[in-house]
Amino acid sequence: DCPVICMDEEPYQLLDEARQPIPMKLAKPRREDSEYVRNGTCSIFIFTEPLMGWRHVAVREQRTRIDWAEQVKEWLEVHYPAVPKIKLVMDNLNTHSVASLYQAFDPETARRLAKRLEIHYTPKHGS
Repeated sequence: DCPVICMDEEPYQLLDEARQPIPMKLAKPRREDSEYVRNGTCSIFIFTEPLMGWRHVAVREQRTRIDWAEQVKEWLEVHYPAVPKIKLVMDNLNTHSVASLYQAFDPETARRLAKRLEIHYTPKHGS
């Protein structure tokens, strides 16, 4: 009735090849140059339900309070619309708080979402 969801996110560099790799040939491996072109960054959000062996990955352009709040709203309204409460386990980043819901949504929506969350923060340096 009350799933345990673990959440984390990570900034990620978007890289491209500076030179085309040389394809693999018989008895010769593919050859790649170590030089790359940087194409910006993104943020990868991952939600897992370890007791069910399930995960969901979402990619956003950035990692802000609004991005976190929109991800949580999706979880509560799309993936778990019928459960009364979700136990959310995550690190104590400044964007990971109920205050982010109030920044992203109107007060009624934020309160409705917040009431369905039971937040558990991992110990510092423990996530």
